[in-house]
Amino acid sequence: MENVYVVENGVQAKEKINQLVALGYTKEDLYVIAHDKDRTEDLSDGLNVNDVGLKEEGVFDKVANVFRKRGDELRSQFENLGLTQAEAEKYEEELDKGRVVVIGKK
Repeated sequence: MENVYVVENGVQAKEKINQLVALGYTKEDLYVIAHDKDRTEDLSDGLNVNDVGLKEEGVFDKVANVFRKRGDELRSQFENLGLTQAEAEKYEEELDKGRVVVIGKK
């Protein structure tokens, strides 16, 4: 089961993560995704949560993402976390607007 939240910035992402932890999510259940790879890494490191990696993507998608455009890579990451193609497209559009997506996955 995935719960997906769109927030405006890292401060709101931290607040949402704290709310999800209070609801019983662990840091291993939580993912933060931003459009820019460096921002995703900075947020996930700073908030002590996951970014989408080999475990979620699998070897094929991880290798394929090296050759994909960033938008395609992001949609692939969303789908690997269990979202539908339509949901992945919707949330990738939110990332295009500079927003951050927080996903709680149990």
